[in-house]
Amino acid sequence: MDSEKEKCRRGELYDANNDSELLAERQACKVACHEYNALSPLLTDERERLMRRLLGRTGKRFTIEQPFFCDYGYNVEIGENFYANVNCVILDEAKVTFGDNVFVAPNCGFYTAGHPFDVEQRNSGLEYARPIVIGNNVWIGAQVCVLPGVSIGDNCVIGAGSVVVRSIPPNSLAVGNPCRVIRELK
Repeated sequence: MDSEKEKCRRGELYDANNDSELLAERQACKVACHEYNALSPLLTDERERLMRRLLGRTGKRFTIEQPFFCDYGYNVEIGENFYANVNCVILDEAKVTFGDNVFVAPNCGFYTAGHPFDVEQRNSGLEYARPIVIGNNVWIGAQVCVLPGVSIGDNCVIGAGSVVVRSIPPNSLAVGNPCRVIRELK
């Protein structure tokens, strides 16, 4: 019989609320995030070490401002010269990949988890997870929400307050709720 974690990785409905393995992994991640958020901003070496231990992959140079929150950590991959401002939330039930030179403004959320529309399935605690991919040279404006399964192409700018519900092609300026491309960037 497949584990709930295996179902999640295949993009199937799975039970994250009653599975001891997933509950323990999320709990360990919450403890690590708490430790990180409690560190003095002056302790840059300790902050970097903790993030390298928590996240699945990091570039050589990155900054993640406090507070920062994620669910598992090991599903988050960040490229070179990554910057996330305060209150970044990454619900990384599926992989969340950020390319090089990505800048994330304050209060942004990246949410791979979703819930079924069927009320019985939803009320039973089932959910699904879809990966998020952010390309290279992307600027995510303040209070942007990126939903499950979205890809944002290289060289994009996502305007503040946008809710990104579908993938955005490379070289685009996209804004709004729902987020839409308003022009190509040269």
